[in-house]
Amino acid sequence: MMSSSPGTQVSQHVTVRLFASARAATGVGELRLAVPAGASIADALQQLTAAPGEPLEQVLSRCSFLVNAVSTTDRATKLSDGDVIDVMPPFAGG
Repeated sequence: MMSSSPGTQVSQHVTVRLFASARAATGVGELRLAVPAGASIADALQQLTAAPGEPLEQVLSRCSFLVNAVSTTDRATKLSDGDVIDVMPPFAGG
């Protein structure tokens, strides 16, 4: 059995799928991220917007999300290994 030493963070992987203006802002439709155990949607999104003022940061401020096909606007939603986050910008210009 493998154990981790104190201070070592166990990593998990999530897939982020980007649609519409979120896809346009990044130039990609899907990313696989390594996030710490217990990470939230906000933690995963922070990895996508490392540089302040990026167009993606503005887009994400208006998005809702699906986590494993369940809708949420709560960025504090905790993630599990293998989760899929769909980033859903307003589609009708909202």
